[in-house]
Amino acid sequence: MMLSHHLQNALEDLRDLIDITQADIDDIKKAAHDPQFERISLKEEKLKAFETKKAMIDHEISLLIRDNPQIALPDLLNEEQHKLLDELKVELARLHEINKEYAKFVLIVSNLYNNFLEQIVPTEMQGYKKVASKDATIMEVRV
Repeated sequence: MMLSHHLQNALEDLRDLIDITQADIDDIKKAAHDPQFERISLKEEKLKAFETKKAMIDHEISLLIRDNPQIALPDLLNEEQHKLLDELKVELARLHEINKEYAKFVLIVSNLYNNFLEQIVPTEMQGYKKVASKDATIMEVRV
């Protein structure tokens, strides 16, 4: 059945996204930023593929419901499909957690870079805009 096929493919995409994000976390810990940037397009491709498969899953479920209006959805799905849907739910939760972990690292690194930049080129607010302060010096030489 097409529904089972789409569920299996969606699971593969989710697991790939989890693996890619874990690789990003491993690289950010090592300050290896280039591999992360190189994976951006792959990550976007996997996300689009997952979204497409999720739309196909929704479509297949809609067809089942339309063709069998007298039967409740849980009764329309076979054991394998129930199992795949449960796995999908688990993997979505895993992806959510690993994305939260990655976001923490990104925030830490972003704050670190912003603090370094502020120390090198002090800024001040002019209205809503941050500009280099008048007494900012790019380099201070001490003898």
